Amino acid sequence: MSTPTSSTQRPAQILVIDDEPDLRTLYELTLLREGYRVEAAGSVSEAWQHLEAGRFDAVITDMRLPDGQGMEIIHRIQKDQRSERCVVMTAYGSAENAVEALKAGAFDYLTKPVDLKQFRAVVASAVQARTAPQPVAKPAQAAPSTTGNAAGEAAPVTSGTGIAALDRLVGESEPMRLVKSRIAKVARGMAPVLVRGESGTGKELVARAVHACSQRSEGPFVAVNCGAIPENLLEAEFFGAKKGSYTGSSQDRDGYFQAARGGTLFLDEIGDLPLAMQSKLLRAIQERSVRSIGSTQEDAVDVRIVSATHKDLHSEVQAGRFRQDLFYRLNVIEIAVPALRDRREDLPALCNALLSRIAQDGGLPVPHLSDDLLRRLAQHPLNGNVRELENLLHRAVALNDGDELHLDLMGGFTAAAEAAASAPAALSPAADAPLAPAAAQPIAAPVAPAKAAPPPLPSDLQAYLDQQEREILVRALHESGFNRTAAAARLGMSLRQIRYRIARLGITTPNGDDGASSSNADD
Repeated sequence: MSTPTSSTQRPAQILVIDDEPDLRTLYELTLLREGYRVEAAGSVSEAWQHLEAGRFDAVITDMRLPDGQGMEIIHRIQKDQRSERCVVMTAYGSAENAVEALKAGAFDYLTKPVDLKQFRAVVASAVQARTAPQPVAKPAQAAPSTTGNAAGEAAPVTSGTGIAALDRLVGESEPMRLVKSRIAKVARGMAPVLVRGESGTGKELVARAVHACSQRSEGPFVAVNCGAIPENLLEAEFFGAKKGSYTGSSQDRDGYFQAARGGTLFLDEIGDLPLAMQSKLLRAIQERSVRSIGSTQEDAVDVRIVSATHKDLHSEVQAGRFRQDLFYRLNVIEIAVPALRDRREDLPALCNALLSRIAQDGGLPVPHLSDDLLRRLAQHPLNGNVRELENLLHRAVALNDGDELHLDLMGGFTAAAEAAASAPAALSPAADAPLAPAAAQPIAAPVAPAKAAPPPLPSDLQAYLDQQEREILVRALHESGFNRTAAAARLGMSLRQIRYRIARLGITTPNGDDGASSSNADD
């Protein structure tokens, strides 16, 4: 349990607002035993008398009060730019009230009947967030002040760890300044965050920055790629399992929720989660407790949820592929990460940062970035976003033979052409068929005679089909900048399907993996 005192050893002051005397007394006694100073109110008007008389570290309020709503207190605290952290208590099943309160600026919420262990943990987190020292300030940047849960407040103060995480989001374009400002604002609460953006834009970096800027930065950050876990293992991976609960379970094991206790759980590609698992995830988020496979009791978990997707979840909800209640629970605060084409002015800084990292990893001097190379990159579509840019620069460094870097924008197509030229001629037409004619032209087979005989039947049909499939996958990967999500979408298959085929056919990527393990390669 976190200490209830601040850095000056002053007991934290809590205001409890509830119209039921018995519950109000229970909350008071619980907090007094934790060492807090507590004042209580039974209505909105009485609460404001206390607030006008002094300052508090945290305010805990019921949603429904005799003379108004708890939301009124939250709105007024935000409007007056007061520093109190608000925790709201809602009736069971009132998920929309909790979401509304979090969007309005509440630090966290509790569901009635309140579990006292969870109650103490949430209050401790709110007090810690209010009193934690923040020695380093991020320079203020121009951005709207109506986003997240800090509407109307001054520019947020961010710790040194948070500043380092924000600096890893390279770029000072207007879209990136807005992203960084929003991260700094929303990181201070417990509201779930949904990071939305195309594949390769850096959604996990944004999630890590939210964690680093929060009061949970000393806790674990657990990243989970929801599309990479076999469906029959999802429940055990998320919630854990007891010894003997299934074949091969030789000992108790924690799930992702338990591993992230006290920190942040990052659910990447949340749109790929099967519907059956979505309902279980919703319950875990709402109840803040999980039941391991084989266990008869639920364990409370204190985690903040940050999720990410490249899909349009609104459309997924309409199509019945994503639960609407889970969507609203996850999408309390949204951070939209811009595509690289929408911030091309960041290309020089991005290239320099990527080249420095590539050179450092390879023990090489940082190559010179010419104006001509930047101009060519600016004209390139870069549909794979930052990941495609990194891939191009990796190849340029690997093929570099001088001080100045030379960019081979057609390197992927050349490699595909060489592979096709070494393959049997009978395989080329089939490999060309699914892709665009312009892309297929460099690897077309030699022109056959007008009345050529049909090719002989293959002696090994499976090997023949595997070779065709391998060539098509290699070309799709090259043309998408080795972005497996984009390649899968182009070929009409899911991310899980293309990963399976890449691993089965032994296709390697420039990063040296076989497509079966790298969870960050498809953001």
